[in-house]
Amino acid sequence: MFCKEREIQVQILKLDRTDRRLLGILQEQARASNLELAETIRLSPAQTLRRHRRLEELGLIKRYEARLNAPQLGIGVVAFIHVTMERGHIHNMARFRELIAELAQIQECFSVTGDIDYVLKVVARDLKALSAFLLDTLQIPGVSKVRSSVCLDEIKCTSALPLEL
Repeated sequence: MFCKEREIQVQILKLDRTDRRLLGILQEQARASNLELAETIRLSPAQTLRRHRRLEELGLIKRYEARLNAPQLGIGVVAFIHVTMERGHIHNMARFRELIAELAQIQECFSVTGDIDYVLKVVARDLKALSAFLLDTLQIPGVSKVRSSVCLDEIKCTSALPLEL
């Protein structure tokens, strides 16, 4: 793992202010044309395209995606679910991770420290669908405890990373 972290550090050191500005613009406006990007960062379109491709090749840009309007699509509930696994059931953790990868309603999953093992961000059409997910889908061997918190209001939601740390 140390080598991988060191490799990432080397890539970060190669970024100049223009690269960071380009990444910042792409985080906010992934559909910006090369000409729009070039005008904003004050480089020629050819230089901008070269930098953009280099950032993609370095793996700094993982993917481009559209952020959809969940309520307009009939998805009205967001919940954060804390999952605790039974101790000593390592073979069940692999099945749990497979299940997480398969389920579209799980938007994010983090393995965490502390009293719980995983935190999931889950979306559902309504509370009834969330209840079915909690009582049926997540009840697999190895899961000992599930606790959920339903989101009342979204205050901030972004995937943009701070580039000037």
